[in-house]
Amino acid sequence: MRFLDAASHTADRPWGALDLAEFDTATVRLHWTDQPYVWHVNDGPEVFVVLDGAVDMHYRVDGVERVERLVPGRVCCVEPGDAHVAHPRPEARILVVERKDSV
Repeated sequence: MRFLDAASHTADRPWGALDLAEFDTATVRLHWTDQPYVWHVNDGPEVFVVLDGAVDMHYRVDGVERVERLVPGRVCCVEPGDAHVAHPRPEARILVVERKDSV
């Protein structure tokens, strides 16, 4: 058993992750970042929960870019094939659950 304070977690680089758990084919990671990620499409589902800070989640619907502000407690469920990119405001700690070795 372990306990950690997500609000004080940092990493040595943007989007650095602390692996928290693995369940069969899924991973649970705590990410810290102060930089945007890159536009990408996952090959499996992803659950994205902001624990500290805020994130502007950019995504596309029918080729049109949209933005949703995620604050602590707000959950984003990304389906396979959804193009998206996360922009922290100004930094954030994010819990991500996704398929192991997801691309």
